[in-house]
Parts: sequence; C-alpha cells; structure tokens
Amino acid sequence: MKLSYQIKKDWKRNRSLYFIMIPVLIFYILFHYKPMYGAIIAFKEYSPALGVTGSPWVGFANFTRFFKSVYFIRLIRNTILLSVYNLILGFPAPIILALLLNEVRNKKFKSITQTVTYLPHFISLIVVTGMLTDFSMTTGLFNDVITMFGGKSSPLLQDPKLYRSIYVLSSIWQEVGWGSIIYLSALAGVDSQLYEAAQIDGAGKWKQLIHVTLPAIAPVIVIMFILKMGSLMNMGYEKTILLYNPSTYETADIISSYIYRIGLLEQDWSYSTAIGLFNSAINFGLLLFTNRMSKRYSETSLW
Repeated sequence: MKLSYQIKKDWKRNRSLYFIMIPVLIFYILFHYKPMYGAIIAFKEYSPALGVTGSPWVGFANFTRFFKSVYFIRLIRNTILLSVYNLILGFPAPIILALLLNEVRNKKFKSITQTVTYLPHFISLIVVTGMLTDFSMTTGLFNDVITMFGGKSSPLLQDPKLYRSIYVLSSIWQEVGWGSIIYLSALAGVDSQLYEAAQIDGAGKWKQLIHVTLPAIAPVIVIMFILKMGSLMNMGYEKTILLYNPSTYETADIISSYIYRIGLLEQDWSYSTAIGLFNSAINFGLLLFTNRMSKRYSETSLW
C-alpha cells in the first residue's frame, strides 16, 4: 500500500514529465526493441516466402560459416584497427578542444572557433566523402600541399596504407567540435572558487588543469569512454562504402561494409544477421567489461 501511494504521489507530481517521455518510449519500442525479434533469423535459413517463424532452423551454421570465411581475419583486423585508431586519436580530441576553448577569454574569437568546429558535423556524409575523394585525387588539394613541400602527387585513396589515416583524421575533423559540447558543459559547472584556491596555493595554469579541471570533469570523461567502448566495433558502413575501392579492400573492408554487401546486395539475410549479431555481442561484452573496470577503479559507472 505504501509503495502504491508513493507511485500515485509521484505520478501526480511529475505527470507532465511522464507524458513527455511517452513519445520517446514509443520510438525505442518500435525502432529498437521490436526489430530485435528479427534477430532469430541468424539461427535460421531465412526465406521471405516462409517468413521468420516458418523458415527452417540451422542453429549456429551461419556463425560457423562466418568464422571459417576467408574474409574473417581481414574483417576483424580492419575493424579493430580502425576502431582503436579512432579511439586513441578521436576520443581525446574533443576533450582537448574543450579545454583549449575554456581558456579563451575573447568571446568573439571563442564563438567563431566554436562555429567553425561545429559546422562539419552538419555536413552530409555524402558531401564529406565527395570532398575527400576530390581532395585526394592527383590534382586535388591534398596533393597540391604535398607537392608544395617537395613530395610527389598520387591518388591517395588508392593507397591501402593511407586509407586508415584519411578515414580517422576526416572523422575527427567532422566530429571534434560537436563532441566538445558536452565537455564544455561540464567545464562550465566547475566551481570557480576551486581555481581561486589553487591560485592562492601557487598553482599555475598547468597544475590547475591537472588538479582541478580534469578531476572535476573526470566522471563525464569516464561515462563517455564507457559508451564509446560499447560501440567500438560499430564503424559505420556508409562512409566505408563511399570511400573504399577494390585496391583498398585489404585495409578498408570492415564488418559493417561486409554486412551491407552480403545482406542488401547479395540478399543473404540470415548470414548477414548472424554477422551483425556477432558484432553486437562483442560490443556488449566490451561495454560490460569497461563498466565493471570503471566501477572497480573509480566511483563512476553506468550502473
């Protein structure tokens, strides 16, 4: 009875908030939870004529087929390398940008810098990849800069060794400004009295950064890192299929692009679903492991 009374009391107090939350719940139920039912075709030989329930079970045959595939090692290697490069270079980039912007006192310069760094996030991915393709041609902007410093021009996107660098650096350029917003918000909440106390103790800018700023925003950094690890293997196929070509398959082809080719182009739905489920299982495992380690060694975790 007491619990029921508390629920009714909370409902009366926060009724408007619950109504606002309803569209969000409907969205997640329809587009995130309901489609999960279709994941069972990973264990079937799916046929549209027979439907999900009528298709015959094959157990783990689709997973075994992927593990024995000649592309398995290449796909895992490329996905992990791109993900790790993007994590090492891309994760700290918005933090560094936010810390730098936080030290700028000229409001006009700060607003211009923020606008310039935010804009790439709103550029269509097709436009971005088109720009990269044009700039990477032998007569493109990148080669003009290379030849200016005495190098030789070459089709950069045709070189497997350069593909990962172009992919990761362009991703950082596109998302670094947008990603810095949450860290700027965290920095805005740091108590100014802490900096005043640090100055009285003789701490310079660097020591204030180490002993005041970073500890204050550490919980936000940890949460973002956990979420990043939970999607580490989810490298979007859109950018990959727009940038790669047969000469760069060896370093560019990743799990998501392979799923696109197998599922949509070859219409092997069961096989592609099994690969996607395997990829999601790895992400879920990384999320659990990272959250557990964070909970063990710090006071911050998702649950």
